[in-house]
Amino acid sequence: MRLQNKSILVTGSTTGIGEAIARRAIAEGARVIVHGRDEERGRALVAEFPGQATLAIADLADPAAAPQLVDAALKAYGQLDAIVNNAAWVVRSELKNTDAAMFDKVMAINVRAPMLLVQAAYPHLKQTRGCVLNIGSINAYTGEGNLLAYSVSKGALMTLSRNLADYLCYDQIRVNHFNVGWVLTPNEYETKIKDGLPKNWPDELEPQFAPSGRIMKPEEIAAASVYWLSDESRPISGSVVELEQYPIIGRNPTKRGD
Repeated sequence: MRLQNKSILVTGSTTGIGEAIARRAIAEGARVIVHGRDEERGRALVAEFPGQATLAIADLADPAAAPQLVDAALKAYGQLDAIVNNAAWVVRSELKNTDAAMFDKVMAINVRAPMLLVQAAYPHLKQTRGCVLNIGSINAYTGEGNLLAYSVSKGALMTLSRNLADYLCYDQIRVNHFNVGWVLTPNEYETKIKDGLPKNWPDELEPQFAPSGRIMKPEEIAAASVYWLSDESRPISGSVVELEQYPIIGRNPTKRGD
């Protein structure tokens, strides 16, 4: 039980990577505040873990959501040991169609909300010598042409992680960051279907995108999160970890003829 008795808030945890992290944290002994906007799905998840999970519904685009979520954690468990900033708005946008309103909303959810959550949780994380794990994306480095606003937000989140790690280190609050690659979440599967790919698209990937023969599973990201949420990783802070099956920076995929 590597997270025994820790109280952990996981944003965006009613599906995908967030749900996998919530489930793994509970399996490791944590008490988890499950967050999302889909109340029905959230209630179903929490019902699986009586006494170990509490649901908090909030729209992270609203600045008031951050103190509400922190208060929900304190009310449920009396302490807050960790925040996993996983929730994000993954929206397609190119230069020609990224208007100010869309850009501002992406930044509000993907960058401002994590900052406000840490701000609201600061005294409680200081008390527990807690930690923050921000779930970013390899798109932070350049991104894709049709993910302009999203990619910019993930670059900003990476800088936020490093900045806060430096600022909070004397308070014994650790901040670390994942840049996650391609993961087969339910949302990703449906997105590719809408893009016109066949139902078996995960089985037909080119090797340069998935050298192992498949893309990653949410459970694999969740497994990696346990180390960074636990005291095993103390005192490490400010780390940005790429979770992908090939090098990210400067990669030039080898073309093989066999």
